[in-house]
Amino acid sequence: MMMSLCKQEKLIARAIRTTNPVNNNTLWYSVAIACLIMTSTPLTALSQDEQNDEKSIRTRQAIEEVTVTAQKIEQSIQDVPIAVSALSGDNMDALKIERGEELLRAVPNVNFSKSNFSSYNFSIRGVGTKAVSAASDPAVAVSFNNAPLIRNRLFEQEFFDVQRVEVLRGPQGTLYGRNATAGVVNMLPIMPEGEFESEIKAEIGSFNSKRTSGMFNLPIGETMGLRLSGALTKRDGFDYNLHTGNDVNDRDLYSTRVIFEWEPNESFSANLIWQHFEEDDKRSRTGKQLCTKDPGLSKIGDTELIGPAQVFFSQGCLPGSVYSDNAYDVPNARGFANILATGLIFTDYGPVIDWYTDPYANASQSRDLREIETSYDPVFRAENDIVQLNFEWALGDSLTFYSQSTYAKDDYYSSQDYNRYVSGPVFNDGGDLNPTPGGIYTDPQLGPSDGILAVDISRSDNKQWSQEFRLQTSFDGPWNFSVGTNYLDFKTQDDYFIFNNIFSMLAEYLYNLDRDENNNLITQNCTDPAGNVGSDCIYVDPNSLENIDEEGHNYFLSRNLLETRSWALFGEAYWQINDDVKLTTGLRYTDDRKRSTPIPSQLLLGTFYNIDTGEIGSGETSGGLIHRGYPEGSQFTLGWQEYTGRAVLDWRTETPFTDDTMLYISFAHGYKGGVPIHLVLKLIQL
Repeated sequence: MMMSLCKQEKLIARAIRTTNPVNNNTLWYSVAIACLIMTSTPLTALSQDEQNDEKSIRTRQAIEEVTVTAQKIEQSIQDVPIAVSALSGDNMDALKIERGEELLRAVPNVNFSKSNFSSYNFSIRGVGTKAVSAASDPAVAVSFNNAPLIRNRLFEQEFFDVQRVEVLRGPQGTLYGRNATAGVVNMLPIMPEGEFESEIKAEIGSFNSKRTSGMFNLPIGETMGLRLSGALTKRDGFDYNLHTGNDVNDRDLYSTRVIFEWEPNESFSANLIWQHFEEDDKRSRTGKQLCTKDPGLSKIGDTELIGPAQVFFSQGCLPGSVYSDNAYDVPNARGFANILATGLIFTDYGPVIDWYTDPYANASQSRDLREIETSYDPVFRAENDIVQLNFEWALGDSLTFYSQSTYAKDDYYSSQDYNRYVSGPVFNDGGDLNPTPGGIYTDPQLGPSDGILAVDISRSDNKQWSQEFRLQTSFDGPWNFSVGTNYLDFKTQDDYFIFNNIFSMLAEYLYNLDRDENNNLITQNCTDPAGNVGSDCIYVDPNSLENIDEEGHNYFLSRNLLETRSWALFGEAYWQINDDVKLTTGLRYTDDRKRSTPIPSQLLLGTFYNIDTGEIGSGETSGGLIHRGYPEGSQFTLGWQEYTGRAVLDWRTETPFTDDTMLYISFAHGYKGGVPIHLVLKLIQL
């Protein structure tokens, strides 16, 4: 009994020593001394039960064999000459790894960061994707059940009913090949099993947090099986918007998965997978925005700058440390170009905004990182579907044919305050006169306000289809091989809008300025260019933010249309030179084609209507290309072809500390496609 206690206390004391190096609890020291005295007796004095207990502990502490599919077949991780980390579902539950970015807690050489708009940067060994472009490919291939996904919800979606997550580090030149210059993250779901089972797990926590997951496994006869699983997460917002009085950055998302498997005989099996993810909440796309105010330059060379001239050389914010006392300032906005431009609007009561007005002059920031102050609460919606069909057919005792067909659809919508700060009143009171009666300007999308309003919308709609065929051998001799081909078709439309009430004011009362019969300021209705005579009539979308016609030139729109088509041939050969040494060689040929449609933005760009000819031409001062909407330019296609591959020599040997050690030397060359760039430079005079 005492020996059993000692074994337990040793483990506990070790854990305490690891987590708390300074521990003065004399009880644990007393237990340790007693255990030392007891264990100094010969081991032959142990009873048979105690010996069995010792053996049981050693068995539990032994490392279980880990199976991976890093080479597209199930193998022991000890037999795979690739730097791979594998986490089972139980491992991730124990480590509380619930989302993709949390893998960095358990996988070496991995980092994760959120980037602009809807993207993220998952990097392995320092190689990731920092480019902000709809056409840019990731350096880390994210796969679901061995199928690559160009767009995915690795950042938002939570893991559930997972058999294993594998992270392959380093370029993968053959079997994965495309978009794997840094490595691969592969999530494998649990497939239907031969016994009836079910499970449900629930968690509750602070911030009214509720997390539920479960599965239902149903065998259907001797040859079929069905597995249903899902997860749901809800919680209140971690952040508080001081301006709106609402909690933000909450979570409301769920995922479901259905897997049907059929195995009529030992030679053939098939499975169909459908996974659905949906989120609708106030998730913040970015964190709190800190700022070290830039007062501007005091002198240039020997020339001192005095008065308003300094603001023209202010960046708004300076580079600084987040730990600085000045990090919680607000920008110096006296020199913002859109504010200075309003000085060109001539009204009957003077300027709309006094020059060099700082809309954030009286603003301040809370030092609580969980408190923000913005005019708008964030909005976040995402929906993702994956449908996959897999076939496995044994063509003989040593040859297997694999087919994998995958369709994925992803929709994303996010909106948040663009400025990330709340403006003070800036518009001068025009009495009953336009454009700011009572000091209020009414924007068609953003509504009435006495200060500057700005909000953005980032959204994406994309589809992907991929197909892979592969032949794999399992001969008893020294030679084996794996050969295959795959095809991918990806289409996306990515839109980014910026709405600013200053943009609308400039469109209505600078470019479209007119007067009524009483000589009061009005704005032209440029919906129909034939009804207006003059230059630079800018179409202002009259609809609300939720119902925009997407043709307005009073807001910024960056629209990216892209289609990617890729096919590849690949193969690997495996030569078992002797019982301990194996040589692996592989080669892959990839052909990529990317087709892009340039769509130039038309912010504050108008057209000219010629009353004599009835023709609509480019605006004389702004240079608009189209009266309303956004013209599509000529499509252009770029292509890339690349040979990649790998060569690995591995050696199995025994060492003093283990009887199963693999040493290997490897060369691998990865590849990812390029980015089509279409630049149009046009200088616009205001």
